[in-house]
Amino acid sequence: MLKKSMTALIAIAAGAGALGPAAHAADKTGITLAATDDTYASSSRKNTVFGADEKLAVGHLGSDKKVGFLRFVVPAGTKVTGAVLKLAVDGSATGKYTLNRVAGTRWSEKTLTAANAPALGAVVATATVTKAADVSFDLGKVVTGPGVYSFALQSGAKDVVTRFRSAESTTGPALRISTRTAALPAETIPPAVEDEDMPPPSASAGQCTTGALLVPSCGVLWGAAAGGFTTAPRDAALQDWEKLSGRTASIFHTYHKGDEPFPTKAEMAMARDTAHPRVLLINWKIAYGSDWARVAKGEQDARIDRFAARIKSSFPEKFFLVLNHEPENDVVETGTGWQAKDFAAMYRHTIQRLRAQGVGNAINVLAYMGNEKWMAKSWWKDLYPGDDVIDWIGLDSYVSAEQGAYHAGLFGDLLDRSAKGGQGFYDWAATKHASKPLMVAEWGVYHRVGMTADKTAAFRSVLPELARRKQIKAVVYFDTKHDDQGDRDISIDSTPANLAAFRKLAADKLFDVRIG
Repeated sequence: MLKKSMTALIAIAAGAGALGPAAHAADKTGITLAATDDTYASSSRKNTVFGADEKLAVGHLGSDKKVGFLRFVVPAGTKVTGAVLKLAVDGSATGKYTLNRVAGTRWSEKTLTAANAPALGAVVATATVTKAADVSFDLGKVVTGPGVYSFALQSGAKDVVTRFRSAESTTGPALRISTRTAALPAETIPPAVEDEDMPPPSASAGQCTTGALLVPSCGVLWGAAAGGFTTAPRDAALQDWEKLSGRTASIFHTYHKGDEPFPTKAEMAMARDTAHPRVLLINWKIAYGSDWARVAKGEQDARIDRFAARIKSSFPEKFFLVLNHEPENDVVETGTGWQAKDFAAMYRHTIQRLRAQGVGNAINVLAYMGNEKWMAKSWWKDLYPGDDVIDWIGLDSYVSAEQGAYHAGLFGDLLDRSAKGGQGFYDWAATKHASKPLMVAEWGVYHRVGMTADKTAAFRSVLPELARRKQIKAVVYFDTKHDDQGDRDISIDSTPANLAAFRKLAADKLFDVRIG
């Protein structure tokens, strides 16, 4: 979708329109977006990361070439009639500057270096400057609608380096978007996703339906678990959450352990609500009171058989079945019973016995925790029990809305966690198990209890990520005012703005999937 090059406009007003990092301002005629990622690469320091610098260095000093990189996210629903990129100069700027589109590989200011910098595409704008405090590029023919736009900034001057202020300063790069309609409320804009200029996906109502393995023909299944770590009945909590969020959860996530009889009557009623069709996602810690190795040896076969009998006699509907979600957290590396290989053996044995008992309506999901500290373990890959007993691969992962906090980030960050030097979780699952649909079986955005933070950026980042991560076929939110430790608020309504952003996400037609 590259456009023909154009001559840039030159702005004179110093510092106009620039905001703090990852923010935007709105008025009646448009919005001004800050760069979500910006950095530069130096050919003489190939492995150095400059993403935390307050300046973007561009130009040449001898054999050293410096190239700047910028990324912007234009929010969903924005009606674009024009776009101007403005860069504030630290000092002065003279000469010719060019903007190239950046190839579709994902990059981050936290990791980009000259050694791993993405390839540059065609030149989309130029600016010849004789004297200016700011440099501006007219991008009205390039930025044409919602999506993610990445650019490389270069200078043709020899033995001159121009320094522009980065998003880490108070007057960083600003993309001014003119609109046909009133601008959206001011809020944080999510950072990068991989494919530039890709608008959020949507699906036409009534066209998407689930198939034999509950994989939607188009769109993405929408689900939730509500009322976690409270005494509220889970069915009632979910119904209240559905009213709050504005959409029925097509997936109802429930949790059981050991010999608990399930599905319960309340869960069956939720699955059979013809006005609000739902699929159960049943999480079963089958080894409760035992261990994985003993289950694999057949010592809990009576427990498995009782569950099979209950399903055959009372619940013919298709359902998702997770065995011991987040198994990484339960692995004991030494000794017996709880090693990764024991989990894989337990999973295989349980599914094979359920099938032998005639249970044919269970859709099997392996739900990883996906934490980088576990992915670094040599045994992490040993948890996978085999494609023949797995229908979907799931991920339970969360991000913090508090800037600078552990696991602070957006939707893409919870998908991309990896061991040092390894693949991100999504890339691992999508390449190693390309035939399997992926489910984000638990996700959420949190802040500490009593430390309210803005979650809107994370909520707004979901649709662009789903646009490029085609293997994700279901997302299931976990909502609670406090987690099992009592210190994290994962609710969607911790502020009115957070709720408004989540309701906008929930309303997208992408999630209009009919349960087949």
